[in-house]
Amino acid sequence: MTATTETRKFEAEVAQVLHLVTHSLYSHKEIFLRELISNASDACDKLRFESIANPELLAGSSELHIDVSWDKAARTVTIRDNGIGMTRDDVVANIGTIASSGTRRFLEAMSGEQKADARLIGQFGVGFYSAFVVADRVTVRTRHAGAAPEAGVKWESDGRGEYALEDVTLSERGTTVVLHLKADEDEFLDGWKLRALVRKYSDHVAFPIRMPKDAPSPADDASDEDATKADAAPEWETANDASALWTKPKSEISDEEYQNFYKALGHDFNDAAAWTHNRVEGSQSFTTLLYLPSQPPFDLMMGGRDERKGLKLYIKRVFVMDAAEELLPNYLRFVRGVVDADDLPLNVSRELLQHNRQLERIKGACVKRVLDLIEKLARDDADKFAAFYKAFGNTLKEGIVEDPGNRERIAKLLRFASTQGEGAAQTVSLDDYVGRMAVGQDTIWYITADGYAAAAGSPQLEAFRAKDIEVLLMFDRIDEWMLGHLHEYAGKSLKNVAKGELPLDAADKAKQEEAAKAAAPLIERLKGLLGERVGEVRVSARLTDSPSCLALADYEMAPHLARLLREAGQAIPDSKPTLEINPQHALLQRIEAEADDAKATDLATLLLEQAEIAAGAPLPDPAAFVQRLNRVLLG
Repeated sequence: MTATTETRKFEAEVAQVLHLVTHSLYSHKEIFLRELISNASDACDKLRFESIANPELLAGSSELHIDVSWDKAARTVTIRDNGIGMTRDDVVANIGTIASSGTRRFLEAMSGEQKADARLIGQFGVGFYSAFVVADRVTVRTRHAGAAPEAGVKWESDGRGEYALEDVTLSERGTTVVLHLKADEDEFLDGWKLRALVRKYSDHVAFPIRMPKDAPSPADDASDEDATKADAAPEWETANDASALWTKPKSEISDEEYQNFYKALGHDFNDAAAWTHNRVEGSQSFTTLLYLPSQPPFDLMMGGRDERKGLKLYIKRVFVMDAAEELLPNYLRFVRGVVDADDLPLNVSRELLQHNRQLERIKGACVKRVLDLIEKLARDDADKFAAFYKAFGNTLKEGIVEDPGNRERIAKLLRFASTQGEGAAQTVSLDDYVGRMAVGQDTIWYITADGYAAAAGSPQLEAFRAKDIEVLLMFDRIDEWMLGHLHEYAGKSLKNVAKGELPLDAADKAKQEEAAKAAAPLIERLKGLLGERVGEVRVSARLTDSPSCLALADYEMAPHLARLLREAGQAIPDSKPTLEINPQHALLQRIEAEADDAKATDLATLLLEQAEIAAGAPLPDPAAFVQRLNRVLLG
């Protein structure tokens, strides 16, 4: 037999994030109530969906609701729901592990047809730990719907490193969270204050949030019995509107209500940058309410590409799926919102979602609305768009590869630094560049590098600066990958200044051929001095001031990207660089005049290595480079 009472340590990352949450993450203490009510609402949503197939789960209480009460004498605030509840294993998995989706764990334990209908939200994530912002002890009592009264679980912790688990008997299903408030948090023991917070943050919740009408609820005695059993109906009143915000006409919703709904929906404490609310009528009817965050939400930073936090899918206001990946492509995973469809079957499975034509139309509409919204933000509010792009620009770039059908629209939204821009600020659009192109120019020129300084200082830019040709400076790590799929824009081809041979007019071509002919002996000597370290040496049309640079083939990977991939453990084939030289530079003239082969070899090798450094390629032997440099300096 397993013990009914035990003490466990939080997983290591839980203790760290608890400290972050309680001291840094939440700028306003009052946010805890929004988070816990949202969790309770998710639990009710989950039960409502499961009860479609198993009506007996609602036995004892078919009216789903959330109760908020307080006790001044005991200094507690209690949030109770009669939703799905949790088993002992659920409690360990979801409260002992940070940001763990209860739904994901639930799905992993299921298989076959049963799994297909279980796309639901987990009850606890990062938001639960906001309770410790105001409480020095939190008690949770929970019983899963359909389980016996003896299957109740009590969880308790002071948030410092351990939590206690105990088997208890609970007469009703659902979850009760009791916050034992810190000494200086008396303001949350006031009924008027709690009602105001419910109306401010949770008025949209689709379930009644009940509060005591005249007096606070009885004290929580922390016993093993269910101390928070619902009181008689006349003592409770509904404190929220209890209607889904997205079902209301736009004219009846204030900006403040939209923002409060976003904050609860996205578990964010910043305002949304923008939103779009639309109702589509016709052969297929559905409502969308989509938000652009102003900053990356905490869960997006924690999860990255692997932890999807997509739109919530409702069917006729019945919650069906959280993080519905089929409603938006991955590159728009930062978007928050809801989709409420009228005519999708309630028992729709993931497989049907992936191949459902109706859902494809909804997805297409969502993508269009989001891109419309970003375009409007770029057009109407430059400051907000700049902040949005700083946060999500690199994520948006993934769409160039993932969404060919909208490639031109996405490219229009991208911003870059430029040789004619303001330093490292990424403010120049492709339309800006095309608008400044000289008559007859048919190429959008760019360079990729590992940072702004490396891009702006690249020797490959010298000929373009001399001719006053603008070059886009791209230094985000995703750029090289993205540009492998973005070959043209507005009928203009995109080309890297460091790749291939530059197109020259007749006069420049003749000048180049003459310089190459004159430098033929020098080129042959350099090939001999450098041996296997280079594939080719040639006179450069790119250089005016620097002695050398690396040139790449049209489809060759940039050295800085190859280095990053190797560091990440990827197998990248070795290739011999092409060295371009400026025969007019004093260093080349010194190599040409140097009679001592050993000294000439040092100079030629340094010539190559400085080109490799400028291109972001790693030196094969840094110690030898230092020794060689010292010999030249002392020589």
